[in-house]
Amino acid sequence: MSLDKNILERPANQLLAALPTSDYERLVPHLKLVSLSNRQVLHEAGEPIAQVYFPNKAVVSIITTMEDGSTVEAGLVSNEGMVGIPVILGDNITTTTALVQIPDSAMQMDADILRSEFNRGTALQSLLLRYVQGTYTQIAQGSACNRLHKLEARLARWLLTVSDRLESEEFPLTQEFISQMLGVRRAGVTEAANILSQAGMITYHRGQINILNREALEKTSCECYQIIEDEYVRLLGNKPNKRRK
Repeated sequence: MSLDKNILERPANQLLAALPTSDYERLVPHLKLVSLSNRQVLHEAGEPIAQVYFPNKAVVSIITTMEDGSTVEAGLVSNEGMVGIPVILGDNITTTTALVQIPDSAMQMDADILRSEFNRGTALQSLLLRYVQGTYTQIAQGSACNRLHKLEARLARWLLTVSDRLESEEFPLTQEFISQMLGVRRAGVTEAANILSQAGMITYHRGQINILNREALEKTSCECYQIIEDEYVRLLGNKPNKRRK
């Protein structure tokens, strides 16, 4: 894809949109609009990261994989952030895999260029470091959530987060994929989804999730959802999409 005028003037990715005009314009020649397909791997665990991605409405899971092949989602990235954090932390190799779970588009940049721009010490550096802090909160809070909270509360949190990033109450997700991301058996996801469905909060049919009662879903979710969202707002100044009417 080539960059069009609308994308240049109004970047969909919130990190890019938060940059001062001069900083963003310096990045523009190095940005490439790309399509991200379902289940596309953006970087593999143990492999050098060659490109970084600023998603528009794509949703990317940062996944940890065990020796037996089981997986769990360590973090979630969409239009609030960037895929490829190790590039700005002094290395370009990580133990996680970045996997596209909901396809859309992203702005791609060579990792070496981002590293050079980051090392300038401009607004880009400060912004990305605050994003790293927000991501740390997401991972830390998520770890506690996975250990301490009921599955239906965790599922509610996860569905709300995806809905916020997509700015939509309807999106495609299979139970098999959700089970891999939450690190639980598919039967557990089915049971949790049925609880939410029977309470009138969601419908689930042929891989499509539809949130029917957002207020009830927020009440069912654990406190981790609010803590993570509020921290991103505090650090990055982004208005939370969940409060849209």
